[in-house]
Amino acid sequence: MVCWRCFVASGFITLFTIGCSDGANSVGKYSTQLIQETNVAQLLTKADASQKSEGFFNQGNNFLNSHRYEDAVAAYDKALSIKPDFPEAWINRGNALTALQNNQEALASFDKAIAIQPNKQEAWFNRGNVLSQLQRYQEAIASYDKAIAIQSDSYNAWINRGIALTKLQRYQEAIASYDKAIKIDPNQHEAYYNKACAYALQKNAGLAIENLQKVIQQVPDKYKKLARKDSDFNPVRDNKEFQQLIQ
Repeated sequence: MVCWRCFVASGFITLFTIGCSDGANSVGKYSTQLIQETNVAQLLTKADASQKSEGFFNQGNNFLNSHRYEDAVAAYDKALSIKPDFPEAWINRGNALTALQNNQEALASFDKAIAIQPNKQEAWFNRGNVLSQLQRYQEAIASYDKAIAIQSDSYNAWINRGIALTKLQRYQEAIASYDKAIKIDPNQHEAYYNKACAYALQKNAGLAIENLQKVIQQVPDKYKKLARKDSDFNPVRDNKEFQQLIQ
């Protein structure tokens, strides 16, 4: 089967507009001005901290894109030491930890992001991926369901939900999940390939070959090579039509 990579979250700098007030003669007006100036100082301090945190976050993203995952984690940790309620930093920290195969800590990172902002679709999706890697498929499906509830047209979540269902041998539900992804985007070759895998595991050579043909028409070299080695096709590997297809 074919899995999707993680979702990377984007962060945003909050900008504050500071205005100046005229001088005042009375004690009452002067007191009000002091309070306003104190609030302005607090806003400036908050804006400066936010920008520093965002700087470390962007640095972490650069490291993540360069596959320097340990450096990425260190940068996200710096961002979070300044701004602990930064869900995007927790998400991308989780992505870096996932790449390092530190799945338990990655899961904790995604949980932190969800605790801060429960409707973060990327956090639920990536959480599902980590749970799948930990072979906690039922929990993974629940996470994908949360991601889909937030963004129903997320074909990525439908595909990976299907993979988790396949691992549980719930093949018909898995196929239905792949069909959802295909309905959203008919060009999703990963969905067709995984659908072919699910049919092969049910020893349904005809439908396995039919779906594999569709994906090989789109990306022939990649999927012929995958199908030759993918153990999901073992139940139909001796089928002559299958053998001809992957040549």
